[in-house]
Amino acid sequence: MNGGDNVFGERLKQARTMKGWSLRELAVATDGKVSHNALARYERGEMSPGSGILVAVAMAVQQPADFFFRSFTVNLGEISYRKRVALAGKKVKAAVEQATDFFERYCEAEELTGDIIAFKPPFLAADTISKPEDADMFADKLRMKWELGNDPIPSVVGLLERKGFKVCELELDLKMDGFSAEADGRPLVVLGQIDNKPRKRMTCVHEAAHIILPMPDDDKLEEKIAYRFAGAFLLPQEVFVYEFGKFRNRIGLSELMELKDVFGVSMMGIMVRAKQLQMISNETYVKFCKYANKHGWRKKGEPDDGRCMCDETPARFKQLVRRAVAEERITLSKGAALLKQDLNSFRKELQGMVV
Repeated sequence: MNGGDNVFGERLKQARTMKGWSLRELAVATDGKVSHNALARYERGEMSPGSGILVAVAMAVQQPADFFFRSFTVNLGEISYRKRVALAGKKVKAAVEQATDFFERYCEAEELTGDIIAFKPPFLAADTISKPEDADMFADKLRMKWELGNDPIPSVVGLLERKGFKVCELELDLKMDGFSAEADGRPLVVLGQIDNKPRKRMTCVHEAAHIILPMPDDDKLEEKIAYRFAGAFLLPQEVFVYEFGKFRNRIGLSELMELKDVFGVSMMGIMVRAKQLQMISNETYVKFCKYANKHGWRKKGEPDDGRCMCDETPARFKQLVRRAVAEERITLSKGAALLKQDLNSFRKELQGMVV
C-alpha cells in the first residue's frame, strides 16, 4: 500500500487484511451494520463513511478511529522468514500488515519525541558471505564493532533496539517464530509471542542476521548462514570453549543446564555449537539428539526453559510514547491509540509519574 487520495479505503483494506478477513467476514463482524458490497465500495474509494459506519467498522476490526485517516508512510521491503515453510497467503499478508502498522506507529513516536536511532550497517555489501562457516568471523567482527566483548548478552532485544532495530511481538498465526524486513534502511524484527526465552533469543539474532549480514543470493544458503551466525554471536568461541571444555566425550544434563543459564541458549543450541567447533564427536551429538527426541524436547521444550533470567521484552516503543505524553506532545488518548491500548489502563500506568 502506498496511500493516495483514498486513505480511508486503503486503511480499511489493511485493517481487514490484518484480521485475515474477507469482505463478507468483515460485514458479519459489524453485526450486519455494513454490507460487504458497501465495504467494497469504501475500499475502492467510491463512497465515504458516515460516523456510524466508521464506529461500526472500527469496533469490528479493533482499531481506533484515527487509524483510518493516518497517512501511509511505510512500505516494508523483502520479508525474510526464519523457516522456509509453505504458508497460506492470507496469513502472511495479515502478519505483514500488522508489522507495517506497528512500524508506522513506532516511527511516529520517534518523530514526536525527536529521538530517532539511525541504523548503521556494520558491513559492506561487497563483503558477501559465501559459506556458513564464515558466519563465525562475522559474529566476532560484529561483537568488536558493537564493543560487546565476549561476555554473554543480557538482552538481545534490548541490544538491537539500541542499535536502531525496531522490534515487536505479534500473535503470528504462522508456522514460524518470526521474520525481518527493512523500510528505507530502517530494520524491523518481528517475533511471535514466544514464551521460551532461549528460543526467542536465537530467533531474534537469526532474524537480525538477514539485515546485518551481506548475504549471498541463495535462500537456502542464507538460512544456513543466519542459523550459524546466531549460534556464533550468542556463543562466541573463546568464552564458549572456556565454559564447555576443549573436547568432551560425555557431558551431563546438569552441566548443560548451567551453560544454558550462562548464555541464555537452549541445550540443543549449545550442543550444535559444540559440534560446529568440533568440541564433541558426531557420535556424542547423535546420542544427545536421540535423548532429546526421546523426551520430546523439540515439541514440548527443554527442562528449565522458564529459568532464563534474560529480559527479552521489546520496550523502547512504549517508552517513547510515554515520554511524548509526559512532555505533553500528545494527549493521553493519542498515546493509548499509538500503543493500541485501552485508555483507562494506559492512564493507570501513568498515574505514578513523577514531575
